[in-house]
Amino acid sequence: MTERFVSEAILPVTATYDTARMASGEPGLPRAFTWRGRTIEVAGVLRSWRETGWCRHGSPERYVRKHWYEVATGPHEIMKLYFERSPRGPRRGERWWLFSVDDSTQ
Repeated sequence: MTERFVSEAILPVTATYDTARMASGEPGLPRAFTWRGRTIEVAGVLRSWRETGWCRHGSPERYVRKHWYEVATGPHEIMKLYFERSPRGPRRGERWWLFSVDDSTQ
């Protein structure tokens, strides 16, 4: 199988946030989260990056919009997650999202 686009909100397990990342100004990546009724544990972070965008009020400044993480969640599964800094629209309360799942490493 290949990488599958998901784009669904996930629910972080509260007591599992990575506080070291929070101390450096990033969101606390959860070490476990719930998706489709299943609790998934993050085995490791493979890479991380930020998505930026221009100020929405006309200033020439750029701001971080999303924090992305590619994580291993098992021996044969990689997931891409992101944290949306300023969620907009009807799903404003949902900040953590599962972007895609790749289980092609089997």
